[in-house]
Amino acid sequence: MINLLLLVPLAGFLACLLLKSSARLIALAASLVVLALSLTLISGVVDNPTRFSSVTDIRWITTPDIHYQVGVDGLSLWLVILTALLTPVAILAAWNSVSVKPHLFFGFLLLIELGVIGVFVSLDLFLYYVFWEITLVPVLFLIGMWGTDQPGVTRIQAAVKFFIYTMAGSVLMLAAIIYLYTKTGSLRYEIIQAEMGLVPAAALMPLFLAFFVAFAIKVPLFPLHTWLPDAYTAAPTPVTILLAGLLSKMGTYSLIRFGTALFPQQAQASAAWIAALAIIGILYGALVAISQPNMKRLAAYSSVSHLGFVVLGTFAFNAQGLDGAVYQMLNHGISTGALFLMIAYLEQRRQSLAIADYGGVAKIAPGMALMFMVVTLASVGLPTLGNFIGEFLILQGAAQSSFSWAVFASIGVILSACYMLWLYQRTFFGETPDEVRQQVPDLDTREWAAIVPLVVLMIWMGVSANGFLAPITAKSEAILKKPAVKAAVQAEVVR
Repeated sequence: MINLLLLVPLAGFLACLLLKSSARLIALAASLVVLALSLTLISGVVDNPTRFSSVTDIRWITTPDIHYQVGVDGLSLWLVILTALLTPVAILAAWNSVSVKPHLFFGFLLLIELGVIGVFVSLDLFLYYVFWEITLVPVLFLIGMWGTDQPGVTRIQAAVKFFIYTMAGSVLMLAAIIYLYTKTGSLRYEIIQAEMGLVPAAALMPLFLAFFVAFAIKVPLFPLHTWLPDAYTAAPTPVTILLAGLLSKMGTYSLIRFGTALFPQQAQASAAWIAALAIIGILYGALVAISQPNMKRLAAYSSVSHLGFVVLGTFAFNAQGLDGAVYQMLNHGISTGALFLMIAYLEQRRQSLAIADYGGVAKIAPGMALMFMVVTLASVGLPTLGNFIGEFLILQGAAQSSFSWAVFASIGVILSACYMLWLYQRTFFGETPDEVRQQVPDLDTREWAAIVPLVVLMIWMGVSANGFLAPITAKSEAILKKPAVKAAVQAEVVR
């Protein structure tokens, strides 16, 4: 089934290139097929979330020993489904807004989906790296060709900055992968994990840092975040949905899968300063977001802040923190994807991202106001919505490691309420300018179809979290119980 998840978007991409006039329909159909296929993975993982299911292992290249090996477990299951969900949302968001070479635009969206799913399911490090790099090319072109120039930065500058940052991290990761292969004789994840004893002890910390930098850039983690505001703002808003909702999760997922699992002692030894960077990112992102006059730029810095929580939970090194980190990846993907989707709706109507160009939208577009309110409250972390569960677990896990971590991180929650509610108040209440009355109609059927599933999921994941958390918790416990991880945690406690 996983093979089809990778084959369908690839076939859809090629079909978009060949059947240019039907590219929108082809892209939407392919993405919906992928969504349906992804749901069939649930039963196999729920039955045994600690082991990889739907595994395919085919030798790809003999020398070096490279395998096409894919599988899914409790850590990657919901992230695959999240990818399959947000892709058709992004396609619907771009439906009427792309007039220049739409076949390339929608084809590139499918190529991003292929790369992201590939990262989440790859069990061979070379294959993982190939999919990691596949996401780079379409994003580069989507920003550079269809993006918009912003004050202080052009779309070309934003695209190049994104490319340089990502490539710098990728080169470090590739060097680390090659070194691991020379010592373990394999590129398969489970074999490398079992043979880490063959790697010289002096090389473990440099290897961990090489992987960490690559993943931290992709998250991004402060102070490696500077590409994000420019890229998120310059990119077409449907593309920003995928950047914020999916590509950032490649970094946070990889921190758990490869950072903490392959290098537990090094990750544990680095936990204090990484947690400090995460907390700085939480506070810095929130404070900068408050002062932003641009909707997308505000949401971009909000993403920096919220992803800091995910990193903090990961490096708390306990069950609550790790559960919260994975759950918050999902919640952030849904809520931030929905936030950029609503911003896209406003931008397409008013042709402006300046908050000052709006006001009183609730009077003329009550449906839009209602959906934006739910998204706002989810981003704030209101109880009964999914983000609350994730942030609560993260803060609980952080407090168990260091109470001061939880205290400082909780300030970010308060600040998020400030900038999100302020954004909503300035946009939807107050006097309604004549331009807004004329240019901002309420949501149409296509727009409702894109936003409603995301809102339903926010509520569902907030009031019925156990069903989503069960496979995550089982996998988290398995990771923490691995001898190397357990020994690293115990050593830190004793120290």
